[in-house]
Amino acid sequence: MAKKPKKAPDAEERDGEAPAPGGSKKKLVIAAAAAVLLIGGGAGGFFVMKGRSAQAEKQAAEVKPPIAFMDVREMVMNLSSDVGQPQSRFIKLKVALEVKDAKVAGEIQPLMPRIEDAFQVYIRELRPADFEGSMGTYRLREELLRRVNVAVYPAKVEAVLFKDFVIQ
Repeated sequence: MAKKPKKAPDAEERDGEAPAPGGSKKKLVIAAAAAVLLIGGGAGGFFVMKGRSAQAEKQAAEVKPPIAFMDVREMVMNLSSDVGQPQSRFIKLKVALEVKDAKVAGEIQPLMPRIEDAFQVYIRELRPADFEGSMGTYRLREELLRRVNVAVYPAKVEAVLFKDFVIQ
């Protein structure tokens, strides 16, 4: 008959105490403290984040300036012919100018003939191939923005927005 090997006594058994059923009291206290810290930290974090988001929304509402849009009259212009193409091609263009506020729009309105002239002089030099792909449209937008800002200086236009853009 083989003898059963003896287990090493636990630390609590060595001191003469029997182990508590379900774990030690120390473990229970540590687990409870950890749970309280997690719940408290989560609730505190929630209130801090809620306060920050409310403050950020308030600042965004205060900082957001009212923007204004100005329509430039529709323009139809002929384009330069590509080499080997006898027939002329035309572009029909209608844009809106985005400005910071109505005050800037009031400053720009009397300069509208200068803006239209700058657009026409530039666009008449372009060829249909200059508009190919999205990059051609992007370059046109950036060049029109640059030219309109030169025409209305010291006022500033934030963006040129295409409302109608057709090449025939």
